[in-house]
Amino acid sequence: MNRTTLAICAFFGLALVLYWQVQVKRNAMALVVDTRIERPDFVADDLRTTEFNKLGLVESKMSAKHMEHYAKTHTTLFTEPVLMLYPQNGKAKWQITAQNAMLEQLTNQVSLHNDVIIDAIDIEEPLQSLETQQVTFNLETMIGHSEEPVIIKGNGFLIKGLGLFADLNVEEITLLSQVEGTYEPH
Repeated sequence: MNRTTLAICAFFGLALVLYWQVQVKRNAMALVVDTRIERPDFVADDLRTTEFNKLGLVESKMSAKHMEHYAKTHTTLFTEPVLMLYPQNGKAKWQITAQNAMLEQLTNQVSLHNDVIIDAIDIEEPLQSLETQQVTFNLETMIGHSEEPVIIKGNGFLIKGLGLFADLNVEEITLLSQVEGTYEPH
């Protein structure tokens, strides 16, 4: 063999060894799991769930397009949730929809985010719908609050304000500030 052939063989051999080392390192990096990223303990699509109180009465119903539960942090994330709330008398009065929600099991609070709409089930209810970008409800007390702008629509009236306090058991909703409204008598 001449020197040129030997140099070409050595060059390709070196290239093969370097390629092999890169592949070994790439495969080793693919196996490394980042422990800082929490993975859901379980995931569900097209979820439907019903929660009962101590007396066996329905307390809430929730459906969602997608759900992820994280046991370590005791939180559950929902995509496109629909929440039906049943105050103390046991009849569904409110349906809440949003783009996202997070349920914290330790505090039994659900926070709904992005295009939150609270609709009355009964068409005779004076308050028909409420719109905001974020609201948090305690599922035990049925008390909710928000710091975001709120629009309330009802039979013959429209009210806008900033911030919200709602007690669904006694059917009271209070706008906290900057309240403006219009009323159209029938």
